[in-house]
Amino acid sequence: MKKNTTKKYSEYESGYSYVNGIKMYYEKHGNKGNYLVLIHGGGSTIGTSFGKILPRLVKDYTVIAVELQAHGHTSDRNSPESFEQDADDVVKLLLNLQIPKASYFGFSNGGNTAMVIARKYPQIVDKLILASTFYKREGLQPGFFEGLESASINDMPVVLKEAFLKINPDTGSLLTMFNKDRERMLQFKNWNDEDLSSITAPTLIISGDYDVTQYGHTVEMSRLIPNSRLMILPSGHGSYMGAAESVSSEPKIIQMTVEVLINFLRS
Repeated sequence: MKKNTTKKYSEYESGYSYVNGIKMYYEKHGNKGNYLVLIHGGGSTIGTSFGKILPRLVKDYTVIAVELQAHGHTSDRNSPESFEQDADDVVKLLLNLQIPKASYFGFSNGGNTAMVIARKYPQIVDKLILASTFYKREGLQPGFFEGLESASINDMPVVLKEAFLKINPDTGSLLTMFNKDRERMLQFKNWNDEDLSSITAPTLIISGDYDVTQYGHTVEMSRLIPNSRLMILPSGHGSYMGAAESVSSEPKIIQMTVEVLINFLRS
């Protein structure tokens, strides 16, 4: 691992690990408290999903932030993306780092990955935070999949494209990531209610009232997952945590979100 010093995160360590055929990038922030794993959203990086809240989380936890297949610094493999493969990659990375157990915080598509980890590998999950995620197609806003069918790289948020290209200036890699993310969503098959009810870890579910996920769907997730808590905020997709692609981020709501996260993890 190498040490990095930036104004945004202060000092942290970064590195790569060979995981299931790819070279996976990760960052270690802080060195006190229990482990907390951050899993970014589709098309995102560590910074674009968690940049606004990482400095606060580091005060109490040892944070392991990852970048998934074809995203950011992490290499690609000659196969489609899947939430199941991403879950296996994250678990293998933690095994390589000799981290036996952690809490997991997944945003958007990262939440889908976190749910797979909690279902398949319950013994390594302490607590689970699911932010702006879903488990059935109808849980997303009407017209979402129809719009995705005709979407092109030009529809990708500029801030996410710029963040990727700052890390990897290869526009071909950017297009590959976009196409794989898009295809994974288009091919998504509904999960069963039993998939959620099988999750045993204490879970905090977060969403905005104007999120990509309909809040009624989020409420249903909280009913299905045992020992879960629910928070719906007056915000859009990820704006409550300052995700870069969000339309607006109110500092007070971000601060409140972080305080709820900390209290949940401490409880």
